[in-house]
Amino acid sequence: MTLHIALEVDGAGQHPAAHLLTPHAGPATPAGRPGVTPDAHRLRTVVAAAETAGVTFVTFDDSLTPVPGRAAHRIDAVTRAAFVAPLTSRIGLVPMVHPAVTEPFHLASQLAALDHASTGRSGWLVGSADVPGARAALDRPVALGADLAAETADVVTVVRDLWDSWDDDATIRDTATGRYIDGDRLHYVDFVSGGTGPAASPDLRSAPDGARAPFTVKGPLIVPRGPQGQSLVVGRTATVPGELLDVALVTSLDDARGTGAPLVLVDLAVTLDVEGATGAERLESLDAVAPDTADAVRYTGSATGLVELLLSLRGVVDGVRILPSVIDDDVAVLVRDVLPSLRVARAVPTPRPGATLRDTLGLPRPTSRFAATA
Repeated sequence: MTLHIALEVDGAGQHPAAHLLTPHAGPATPAGRPGVTPDAHRLRTVVAAAETAGVTFVTFDDSLTPVPGRAAHRIDAVTRAAFVAPLTSRIGLVPMVHPAVTEPFHLASQLAALDHASTGRSGWLVGSADVPGARAALDRPVALGADLAAETADVVTVVRDLWDSWDDDATIRDTATGRYIDGDRLHYVDFVSGGTGPAASPDLRSAPDGARAPFTVKGPLIVPRGPQGQSLVVGRTATVPGELLDVALVTSLDDARGTGAPLVLVDLAVTLDVEGATGAERLESLDAVAPDTADAVRYTGSATGLVELLLSLRGVVDGVRILPSVIDDDVAVLVRDVLPSLRVARAVPTPRPGATLRDTLGLPRPTSRFAATA
């Protein structure tokens, strides 16, 4: 059995104090530390190292407003993924986009464009929690709690429909007739969501948060169907129904079965031993600045111990998404010591150039729902 390894590459690391302490390995670039937003070169360096080491895909976390303990300014996740798309050839690129703050049509268009830019290596990490500052940023009421979960499910459904709204052969480039597309191969999705909240009106600004507002999407999309047909959909089953996901993320091994998703990855926050400090010492220093609040299984210790843990997870989960406490420290150990040992043990697949992310994960290319009903 093999184990897929994913890696979170946002900012300086998943620990809230990651950007406040100088890493033991030294900054990845001269502008990388301390207290400076990681630049484009640094992002490219981290993703390239992950690809060379055989990581299946990287995720890019995001937020609408600054997160306490994180750098105040950063480019949105889809743009960061698009930046590294032409600079990579094997690794999957999975940005986080929150349905509550991005219109479904634009969300589907952005991710379809990313699938083309990456030649079929895109995914969507579905944001699902309440969004701090959303009301002020959007100047409208936002759904909360169960209404937000229902709205998220609706958005995932209609985004998948929009990805199917172009047939694979809709682009015909017929110079004889002057037609670029065949209009008969484009489809309306005619989606109507649920929701009892207030519809768009001049009084919307004074409406309270909580109830989700209904929405409709006509379609078709303005971007042709991507190489994968549909980008990989990744999310937490606690907030997104498993049947809408391709990859379910869980925060406990007890939740790894019965998700309803084809594949299950567990989130694993790691703080590894480095030269000059043990993982426990590093974590103590980080927690002294700001306590770690990651909702994930945790590992603190040596690279050898992490390899043993990962090998033991084969057959329990389909993969692990590693959340490094400090990217400059932990990723260096991962690519130098952990992933090579897993390859020697033939425990991880090796993504190949030209393969789509679905190919690497062993997932089929989805058939368009319009083709299936034709």
